[in-house]
Amino acid sequence: MATGRTHRPATRSRGIPEATVARLPLYLRALTALSERSVPTVSSEELAAAAGVNSAKLRKDFSYLGSYGTRGVGYDVEYLVYQISRELGLTQDWPVVIVGIGNLGAALANYGGFASRGFRVAALIDADPAMAGKPVAGIPVQHTDDLEKIIKDNGVSIGVIATPAGAAQQVCDRLVAAGVTSILNFAPTVLSVPDGVDVRKVDLSIELQILAFHEQRKAGEETAAGDGALPAATREESADQGPDGDVPAVMPA
Repeated sequence: MATGRTHRPATRSRGIPEATVARLPLYLRALTALSERSVPTVSSEELAAAAGVNSAKLRKDFSYLGSYGTRGVGYDVEYLVYQISRELGLTQDWPVVIVGIGNLGAALANYGGFASRGFRVAALIDADPAMAGKPVAGIPVQHTDDLEKIIKDNGVSIGVIATPAGAAQQVCDRLVAAGVTSILNFAPTVLSVPDGVDVRKVDLSIELQILAFHEQRKAGEETAAGDGALPAATREESADQGPDGDVPAVMPA
C-alpha cells in the first residue's frame, strides 16, 4: 500500500491554482453526499449550489481537472468523486500523527472521517508521561521522546499539532527534522517552517471572532434601520469630517 512518504499530490505539477485546490474538498463533500443517495449525474448549477460557489467558478475549476461534463446531462457523480479524490491524493494511504492528546487532540483522534477520506491515524503522541500507553480511540498514546522513531517507522509525512501554544514550535521543529512535510496546526500560534513544508492553520477563536464581527454588524444594521437612515447631508458630513469637525478622521494614504 502506498504511503505519504513516497507519493505527493499532483496538483502543483499540473498547475492547478491554490484557490481551486481549496475548493476541491467542498466539491468532493457535495459529490459524496450525492453518491450516498445514488444520484448518477448532477448539473453544474446543482453542484455549485451544494458546494456554496457559483456555477461559472465550478466549471472553471473542473476545467483544470480536464472534466467538462456532458451538455444536457451534467457530470457523472462517481467519476468526479474518483477524479477529485485522485487529484487530492485521497486514493492513497496517508499516515498521520497527532501530537498533543488533550481534549482537542482526543476529539481529533476519535473523528471517524479520517479513514473514509484517505487518512490513517498512525500514532498519538503526548508529552505527559501519565498518558503513555493509555488508549484513545483504540490507539495507545506514545511519549514525545519517541517522536522521531514513530515518524520513521510509520513513514509519516503529515503531522497534526494540537498542543498548547508554548510547545507548538518545538514540536513543529521536531516533526520537520524527522521528515514531516505537511502540518495541520490547531495550536493558537503562528509556526515558522522552512521552504518545502506546508502548514494549514485552524484557529477556532479566530473563526468565532469573525462571526462576532458579523453579528455586531448585523445588529448595527438593524439598529440603523430602526432609527431611520441619516439625511444625505449628515452622511456626507460624517464621512468627510473627523471628530473635531474639520479634519478627516482617516487621512488618505
